Amino acid sequence: MSDDEWWRDATAKTIPVEDGLRTRSQRGDIARTWWSRRFIEALEVLGLGGRLERGRRYARAGQILSMSLSTSIVVATVQGSHPEPYRVRIGIKAFTADEWQEVEKALAGQALYLAKLLAGELPRDIEDVFAAAGLRLFPDSTKELSMDCTCPDWQVPCKHLAAACYLLAERFDADPFDILTWRGRTRQQLLDGLRGAQPAETTHEEPLTDLLSEYWGTAVTVPVVSTTQTAPDAVLDQLGPLPLTVAGRPLVEWLRPAYRALVDTDTE
Repeated sequence: MSDDEWWRDATAKTIPVEDGLRTRSQRGDIARTWWSRRFIEALEVLGLGGRLERGRRYARAGQILSMSLSTSIVVATVQGSHPEPYRVRIGIKAFTADEWQEVEKALAGQALYLAKLLAGELPRDIEDVFAAAGLRLFPDSTKELSMDCTCPDWQVPCKHLAAACYLLAERFDADPFDILTWRGRTRQQLLDGLRGAQPAETTHEEPLTDLLSEYWGTAVTVPVVSTTQTAPDAVLDQLGPLPLTVAGRPLVEWLRPAYRALVDTDTE
């Protein structure tokens, strides 16, 4: 195709697709989660915002036939006006193993980060963790992002690439680990890395006998308790003479039978 023929191709009627991949959102914003919106915002900051709008209709119409994501690269096929679908690629710079280790150390030190990730969410300040390691989770330079399409449109992104970006953003909505996979760490790799980055807990176990001796402290001598039985009414003898009589007898004599009877009752 000559250079002056691409315009006729760009204005040709799009071939409709049945059972294509389409965005769940059919009106308004496509991205729902903060990290998906952040991805779209990052593309807009790179000056791609106006061009992305042209692919929104394609994404909602289901013109994307397939999409796959792996480390550094997203590949999709998009049906345009030609019978043969166009092949688009969206590449991003993956972080190195050493860079990921720095990130994992920081993430492993915060229980909240781990809880959010295990719940399928990205912590809102996770970008700060990457920034502390000298990295950016979302692209901030065209040097980090590369796009190409087999269509004749010379503009980047074309509507086919833009459609793939919108579908990619919605994919990030469903699984934020796809963002991390794109940057070089799959879900399982990240979780394994986080476990390895957690500081080992050191424990000092002492023999049980030593612990028991410390618990009980210094031994003490227990006084010997006499088992000699005492008469139940002996307490009455310890009282001084009571100047009380009943029917001519001292009161103490009337009380002795009662004390003895109490003891006999307890021993029955």
